[in-house]
Formats: sequence, C-alpha cells, structure tokens
Amino acid sequence: MTTAPAHLAGNFAPVTEELTAHDLPVTGAIPPELSGWYLRNGPNPHDAASGHWFFGDGMIHGVRLEGGRATSYRNRWVRTSTFTHGARIHDGRGGMDLTAGVANTHVVRHAGRTLALVESSFPYEVDCRPGRELETIGVYDFGGRLVTPMTAHPKTCPVTGELHFFGYGMVKAPFLTYHRAGRSGELEISRPVDVQGPTMMHDFHLTAGHVVFMDLPVVFDEQRARGAGGGMPYSWDPAYGARLGVLRRDDPHGEVRWLPIDPCYVFHALNAHDEAGADGERIVLHVIRYPHFAAPDLGPAHGTLWRWTLDLSRGTVTEEQLDDQRCEFPRIDDRLAGQSARYGHVTVAESPSSAVPRGELLRYDLRTGSVARHIFGPGRTPAEASFAPADDRPGGPGWLITYVHDAASDTSDLVILDAEDLAAPPVAVVHLPQRVPYGFHGNWLPDR
Repeated sequence: MTTAPAHLAGNFAPVTEELTAHDLPVTGAIPPELSGWYLRNGPNPHDAASGHWFFGDGMIHGVRLEGGRATSYRNRWVRTSTFTHGARIHDGRGGMDLTAGVANTHVVRHAGRTLALVESSFPYEVDCRPGRELETIGVYDFGGRLVTPMTAHPKTCPVTGELHFFGYGMVKAPFLTYHRAGRSGELEISRPVDVQGPTMMHDFHLTAGHVVFMDLPVVFDEQRARGAGGGMPYSWDPAYGARLGVLRRDDPHGEVRWLPIDPCYVFHALNAHDEAGADGERIVLHVIRYPHFAAPDLGPAHGTLWRWTLDLSRGTVTEEQLDDQRCEFPRIDDRLAGQSARYGHVTVAESPSSAVPRGELLRYDLRTGSVARHIFGPGRTPAEASFAPADDRPGGPGWLITYVHDAASDTSDLVILDAEDLAAPPVAVVHLPQRVPYGFHGNWLPDR
C-alpha cells in the first residue's frame, strides 16, 4: 500500500469539491457587529498531488457573517494559468512567466480589489460581488506596471493607505525590488535593491518611517531546482550571512543601510515600529525566528518569538528571544501595522513535518511579557487567527477568528474567540459543511 506524504495526509490532504452552503448552524452567538467575510487561502492541489506543501493550487475558503448569522460558506480554487493550462516556467520570450503561479498563500484587500497571492508570481484578483464571491477575475499586474513577482505579505499603512511590498527573483538580478502602491491602488514606486544573491525572502517589515528587508541565508539552489521530486529549490547557506536592510520611507530611492544579525530564518513578521530614544533612533521588530531552515543535517528547527532592536545611531542589532514556545502565524490588529502594538497573536499547531500535543492560540502582551492562551482540546487544531475589531479604536477590543479542524470527526469549524478573554469558551462556533484543510493566511474583510 502506498502511503501519502505528510503534506498530503490527514488534514493536509486536499478537498475535492467546491461548495456553496447557506444558513450555517452555529453554537453560541455570533457578535452582531461582525458583518463581512472571513477568507483564508491555502494549498489544495486539484490533482491531489504536489511535491511540497507550498506548491498546491490555491483554494480560498470563506464564511460570510451578517446580522448575528453565518449566512454562507464558499470554497473556490483560484483559477490561475497554472490551474487551467498546467505549470509552465518561461514566457516564451526568455523570461519567467509571472502569470504561472498557484496563488495559494494569502488573500488581501487594497483599493477595492481582493487579491490572492503567492510570492513567486503576479497576484490574481478574485470577485467579492454578491453571488460571485471567490470567483477568479484574472491575473492582476497593476495595469502592466508590475514586472516582478509580488510577496504574499504586503503591508498596508493605516495612516496613508499605501500598500508596500516587494518581489524577489531566483535567476537573475535584480534579486530584490521594492514597490509601493498608493491608496487608490496605482503602482507609484518600483526600485531595485542590491543584494548579493537570490534568497527566499518571504516577509519584511513596515514602520511609520521605514521599510526593513530581511536578507537571510536560505538561498536558491539550482541543483535542487533541476532535481527530481519537485521539492523546495532552496538550501541553508550560513556562509551567505544574515542582515537587515533599512530604507527610509521618505526617501524610497535612497540608500538601503544594512545591519548584520546572527544567521537564522524568518517566515513571518509580527509587527515593527519606530522608537525614539535619548541616544538616537531605534526600530523594534518582532518576528518568529528559526535557527535554520532547509538544513536536514542540523535537525528539526522550530520558530519562536524574538525581538530585534535596531539602533540606527550605533548600527547594531540587539537580538532577544521572548519565549521558547514554538509557534507560527503571528498577527496583530492590522490597524496598528507599523506602529507600537501592545498585543500579538500566534498559533500553536502541527506542520507536515512535526506534530504538537495540542492546538492553542496565544496572545502576547509585548509590554509586560504576559501570555494568555486558548486551548482547543484534544485533536482540535487551529489555523492562523485574524483579528476582527469590535469598534473604531485601534488596539481596542475585538475577536480572533480562525478555522479549527477536529481530528475525531474529521470536520472543521469557524471559531470566534474574545481576544480580551482568550481562555474563555468560544463566543461562537460555526459548523462548516466540509473539512477545511490546513492552509496559510487570510483576513477578516469587513463590509465597511
């Protein structure tokens, strides 16, 4: 009997149907303030096969909340060119085909558009009009102005409404390009950033005054890319070095200042903010840091919460581990992106390579160091949780919304928790018509 690889087994296995269901059953009471869609993206290979968890076709799962009811559930594959015509690499003109991605990593909204993202290609726009929710509109390249891939982790400045992002390349320079789109969605700035080689730069940082890039030693490996098996084409190379690149937002074409750090890897940033001190300007970054990645000879590596403090007057970085609890998928109240956010939320869950004894959501108080937690119980595993605000005060009360898989019944729920009373039972549990496989990132998209 053939055994499925870990990333295609259990709740990592894809679902085979696209469903639309209405008037979902609920245990508890959905807050009436919640009116909008909760969307979450993730890999769901339509042929039930992929060489790595990261490579499956994107599928968005969405639940509509309105008037204290869960009015509908939908799941739809993102119809990329890879999905409809098969995988291809080159565009026929000697370049990479940037339409040929799987759009499986994130789903965000900016300037009225909802975009499904993966870092290797262009975004794909999906529909949010009534009756057509989650249908694919098509590839989106900012009116032809975007000529690089787009990160799956863009940052929206809550003050200016600008969308900041980057694209990285694997084959030829520039290996990194910084982009900025204005509040209306027009791409305003695209500038290359000099780095010494092609690294897997998954995320970055935005503050009120700066953009910070993470140039870390997970480097494109052409031999792996050409090999059989379809695995990750990147290798751990500590000789590459590790550094943080600081660019001033008011001088987007100016110098990028590089500060060295210890070799490590970071998939996801929690948040970043500027901090003025008597001895000069500082930038504070919170990240989920791994001691290494893609290095089988070094054994398993787990992410934990760290704080990096960049002293711009001295040109140094202080690195501090804040907790030894392994975790991932860090989120804040996004209305505080780039500002000092007191609370950060992370998920404790299994990955294809390692299981954990129980699933939890943690709420870190970044000022006091205290931790609140919600334990879901045996066999119940949460995904990334998005923060949904209860009112107009950034950093104020709200709810954490996440999909939870129950191994005993092989079913999934949408669970709503009170962020300020995380240990309490769920405010509401929405029972879904089918299983939601483990995935990556999503957002609460309120109607207003």
